[in-house]
Amino acid sequence: MVPTTPTQLLIQGVTRDGRTFRPSDWAERLAGVMSQFRPGGAQPGSHLSYSPWCVPRILDGIKTVVVHSDLRQHEPMAWDFVLNFAKDNDLVVVEQPSA
Repeated sequence: MVPTTPTQLLIQGVTRDGRTFRPSDWAERLAGVMSQFRPGGAQPGSHLSYSPWCVPRILDGIKTVVVHSDLRQHEPMAWDFVLNFAKDNDLVVVEQPSA
């Protein structure tokens, strides 16, 4: 088996036709829902911080959720949920190597 380079998806708060996605706190809400999916699984109090696999950021002035590819291997249904959220809302998704 050939090891793959970890990647991350950037789900940007802009629709493919260039409109800003609303509500303005969408990234924090999505990352909050995903907070239970983390290395080692959910622990008491883990809902109080974001998962390292799904983190809201502002990149180049655009609200973005950074989703690490490790989520896909450890929680495939959570990965599908995030991708379907982006697809259902027509959001721009960019793949890039993990930092």
